[in-house]
Amino acid sequence: MPAPGPDHQSPATRPSSPPQAAGPVPGRRGAGVDESRPFGAHIRMSWWGPLVVLVVPPVVMVLLQVLFFQVVGVIEGSGDPMSATFTPLKLLAVNLSVGIAGVVAILLPARLAKVPWRGLISSPRAFDGRRLARYLLGAALLVSAGIGVVALVAPESPGWVAFGVSGTTILMLVVTVLTTPLQSVGEELMFRGAVLPAAASWVRAVRPALAVGLVVSSLAFAVVHGSGDPWLFGYYTLIGVATGLMAIISRGIEAPAAFHIANNVLFSSVNTLMADGGSYVIDRSTDTGDAALLILAAVNVAMVALVWARERRTRMAAWNEHRTTRQDP
Repeated sequence: MPAPGPDHQSPATRPSSPPQAAGPVPGRRGAGVDESRPFGAHIRMSWWGPLVVLVVPPVVMVLLQVLFFQVVGVIEGSGDPMSATFTPLKLLAVNLSVGIAGVVAILLPARLAKVPWRGLISSPRAFDGRRLARYLLGAALLVSAGIGVVALVAPESPGWVAFGVSGTTILMLVVTVLTTPLQSVGEELMFRGAVLPAAASWVRAVRPALAVGLVVSSLAFAVVHGSGDPWLFGYYTLIGVATGLMAIISRGIEAPAAFHIANNVLFSSVNTLMADGGSYVIDRSTDTGDAALLILAAVNVAMVALVWARERRTRMAAWNEHRTTRQDP
């Protein structure tokens, strides 16, 4: 979070603002972008625009999943293509449908608010691939630690059966590694790139706007995951809040996307390896969640702390460099 500025200083003694670590890109300003406001509260839309952004992408996602599942059912000869058991083709169908819905979600506010689509990924700075890579490494370490703790203290909670490798296992791992990042980024585009700033545009004051954006996007994220279990619904809401804070603090979606990729790829891989050579089941019905989710919640909180610490260090380094440059003759 930004460090508080100096208090009670006259214009003559007040230091100039430090430069941003990565400045705005020329030509990025659009009719609906206010780059003086923090990411997450930086676009302006008509009052009805956020409703479109909230409703249309999830509908597109559900329709695509139903369509893709029917196709998979024909290919696999399944009598119940809508079952909760995940095969390689069903996992591919889910990942592609979410990825496509994420693209739709970004295009909607870009069109409705005349916002450059890049401004919905990061603002006012440009997208930073190195930021994504660094956060991906940190997230992988944190998520791996969380999985390890769950395996030690609550191995029955995730529904693991036994370690096993088969042809199905290999195919599931290939689909997971190649396409789960698309699904993870799709959800970040949908909820942190589009819904968060769209909902925040309902309120003008910055802090209340960010609060509204966080609440709406986090609840929408939990609802879309379709769980009636209080533990799971609360956990998905927490993920929404945590990733939303990561986006606001870092002024873009690289950090939450990195965390989402690491979390989904690693958990899907472990679930696959611990399915005894078969397919795993994702059950989000009532009474499927438990207190073991608190371990994973702690991983989310740790990632927010990591993003805050790194972004603060980056800003301080930029500020010190700026001061040194100003003092040079």
